[in-house]
Amino acid sequence: MDFFTPIVDDPYQFGQIAAANALSDVYAMGGRPAVAMNLLCVPNCLSKETIRQILMGGHDKAVEAGCTIAGGHTIQDQEPKYGLCVTGYVHPNKILKNVGAKPGDCLVLTKPVGTGVLTTGAKAGMVSGSDYDAMVTSMAALNARAGELIQTFPDIHACTDVTGFGLLGHSFEMAQGSDATLKLFSQKIPLLHGARELAEMGIIPAGAYRNMDYVKPHLQIMESASEALVDLIADPQTSGGLLVSLPKDQALALCDKLAGTSLTGAIIGEVIEKLDKDLIIE
Repeated sequence: MDFFTPIVDDPYQFGQIAAANALSDVYAMGGRPAVAMNLLCVPNCLSKETIRQILMGGHDKAVEAGCTIAGGHTIQDQEPKYGLCVTGYVHPNKILKNVGAKPGDCLVLTKPVGTGVLTTGAKAGMVSGSDYDAMVTSMAALNARAGELIQTFPDIHACTDVTGFGLLGHSFEMAQGSDATLKLFSQKIPLLHGARELAEMGIIPAGAYRNMDYVKPHLQIMESASEALVDLIADPQTSGGLLVSLPKDQALALCDKLAGTSLTGAIIGEVIEKLDKDLIIE
């Protein structure tokens, strides 16, 4: 179950993004979504057409995922909120978990990061139209195809989707649960266009600082990592990609497969034996 307040102005796009974000949890566990229920909070001032557009965006994204929206629940609230409660299916022997990464694994990321920084910049009119559209497209994109490709590899040791805790928080969670240390290569992380420039200007959402405060006691930042890239690693993502831990040869093959379907596939780190710190950024 996942729902949140609008992060874009267009109600249809908001519905798409919220639905894609909720569906992502099922893909992150190796499953396929089957049935969903709408969760909608609306203020009295919201027009019926706006509400219809939100629900239509969620419906169309669910249809794309092969998932049936079978009803839902609506309440009055002071601020709009929308999302889904999703039921999915996965074979018991093919469940992917966010723990179990093994030393020697590589870490593959399937979407660029920077949505938190860009949405913050957009509120101040600091994001170009093309960068804004690319951000919306990324957030509204399902992780379905990436999830299907991941399942074709035999040794997926850990997998999670990257959302509000940012790449930083989700990597830390994987490291702790795997009793290993994860090393992130800051220069290798794919970024949405315009995100780095905004980060270098200090346009950072509050959630990034909360993520950093939580992980900082368990984190080592090398001198080679720039402040802007560290901020982007902590940046809270909406409907981000999948973070996968698997052996190096399979990681390279996965990146090739992702690239062949016009998806992002980048090796952004590695898993090493447990050190004093759970996470290293270099």
